[in-house]
Amino acid sequence: MEDPHFRIPPLPWFEYFEPELEQLYEKEFEYLLDWNMACFEFANRALGFAPVVEMTERFQKDYSADTSIIDMRDKMAPGEVPENPVTYTQVFGERTGFLPNLSILDLLFCEGKRGLELLK
Repeated sequence: MEDPHFRIPPLPWFEYFEPELEQLYEKEFEYLLDWNMACFEFANRALGFAPVVEMTERFQKDYSADTSIIDMRDKMAPGEVPENPVTYTQVFGERTGFLPNLSILDLLFCEGKRGLELLK
């Protein structure tokens, strides 16, 4: 039985992204890397962001000698919260306060393409 006092507020942008996300979740991928790249490309398209991303041919531990490469591997870590996180309206924000570091999907579902503006 549904509790009449507990309602999940709507996510303003979920329905906009739902068809593409549904395709992404239903598609079979041979490798985890392919799934990760498809998710990365979806998030960038959804934000209206078009970064130039190139895969390396082989693993290299240190790229500091090559100034043409921006190595972002150690720039963010799971659970790491920036000093001044960008805030936006979240679904349960009035109950929990702002929860940083949730996911790009939370940002997209709550703010849509405005998410890119917030990330800059």
